[in-house]
Amino acid sequence: MSPYSPSLARGYFAVQAAAAGAWWLLVFAVEAVRTATLGSLDPVLVGALDVPLFAIASLLVAVGARWAVWVVWPWTLLVTVALAGYATVTGLAGWGVVAMVAASAGTSAAALLLVWGRIPTELMLSGPLRIREARAASAARHATATGAQIVIFWGLFLVAIPLVISVLEQRWGLAISVPAWIRIAGGALLAAASALGIWSALAMSTRGEGTPLPSATARRLVVAGPYRFVRNPMALAGISQGVAVGLLLGSWLVVAYALAGSLVWNWGVRPHEEADLEERFGAEFRDYRAEVRCWVPRLRAYARR
Repeated sequence: MSPYSPSLARGYFAVQAAAAGAWWLLVFAVEAVRTATLGSLDPVLVGALDVPLFAIASLLVAVGARWAVWVVWPWTLLVTVALAGYATVTGLAGWGVVAMVAASAGTSAAALLLVWGRIPTELMLSGPLRIREARAASAARHATATGAQIVIFWGLFLVAIPLVISVLEQRWGLAISVPAWIRIAGGALLAAASALGIWSALAMSTRGEGTPLPSATARRLVVAGPYRFVRNPMALAGISQGVAVGLLLGSWLVVAYALAGSLVWNWGVRPHEEADLEERFGAEFRDYRAEVRCWVPRLRAYARR
């Protein structure tokens, strides 16, 4: 059976239907669950819509009624957006938002598997992010372009988005207090991960004749600097930076955001990047991939044959 078989999607919807049924039982039986997930919303009114459009529709998809995916999928996304808005305005139902965000991600992935037989991850590297070799230019020019990319992407993914998440976490009543040593550890990890990211970027721009951005990717296979020890040091640095920012902010949701990003990169982006490297560099890249791991650094530096 292919890992992208529609039966995998139906299995997900079966689990979702069971989870939804269990949750609704708890909503009516346990006041703490009702308050944490629905706030002051009327559970009877919400259930009158959600049980058929989410729980029963998920069950129908699970038993083979593919049409029902067009009921549960948009409904899940709509409820997630609406509940997030409600929680932001009232400060209630924060755990309901977290649950629905997870349900939206799972439902979207399962729906794509069911409808297309696969998740079209190549769309993440399309348009302006389509993989293209960088134009021939001086190392200084590539380094300048890389520096600009770092400012933009770090500013967005390590400052702006985490701050928004942290504010929402506070507003939704999901924040937890953390000891000072965790924030200190986050600061130390951020410094180390940022140093690794800069080291990786310099190796990419000066030795690879390109930039970290897929739309101006390196013209040469880079096996210098940190690439001698781990295959994707920049991704490792970026995920570590995200986790570090979460620790520094005392935000478990930011840590979850960073870890979710690692899953998206590992299964959505990396396969396409490595397929491109194999196509362009052939046996040279295959030898490198066989010797150097993706996430876990090796102790001895890799030497190009």
